[in-house]
Amino acid sequence: MRPAMPRIPYITDEQAGPPHVVQAMRERRGGQLIELDRVLLHSPPVAEGWGPLLGRVRRDLALSPFYRELAMCVVAVLNGADYELFQHAPLFLAGGGSQAQLDALSTLAQNPAGLDDSPVFNAAQRAALRLIVQSTRQVKIDQPTFDAARIALGEDRLLFELIAVVAAYNMVSRILVAFEVHPEP
Repeated sequence: MRPAMPRIPYITDEQAGPPHVVQAMRERRGGQLIELDRVLLHSPPVAEGWGPLLGRVRRDLALSPFYRELAMCVVAVLNGADYELFQHAPLFLAGGGSQAQLDALSTLAQNPAGLDDSPVFNAAQRAALRLIVQSTRQVKIDQPTFDAARIALGEDRLLFELIAVVAAYNMVSRILVAFEVHPEP
């Protein structure tokens, strides 16, 4: 069953192009275009640049899969990007996150400070959560939050990469939410 239509129509297989962009998308996705791809193809230059950038963010960082997927899921919850959460929740679990942690994230949109004392996250994870929330909600990260995340992650590269993941997936969520792209029911 096809999901509800977004605010602009999905690009069909017949409309999709240019061929080299579509081929790269199909290779990255195991042969199938997903709903996000079908929206991105409204602008071939955006679609062409999107894959390499997000692919590197997902595959090539030193940041652990746990923190990478935690950031993606938190951004999705805070921004109401159901599609993003649908895609990344399984990857969060595969990256070392627990179902209890994933369940706890559902409270973030209503009460971001509620996870400050959550027993399902350790101190380092809570420091990263505070940074992700501030970066997404306020853009500006206050110095105590920045310092705590820097200590928790232990390397400036990892801190930079966490902030880069948050920035990249805020971009993703803004496309998904603006065009009302949702997971299949």
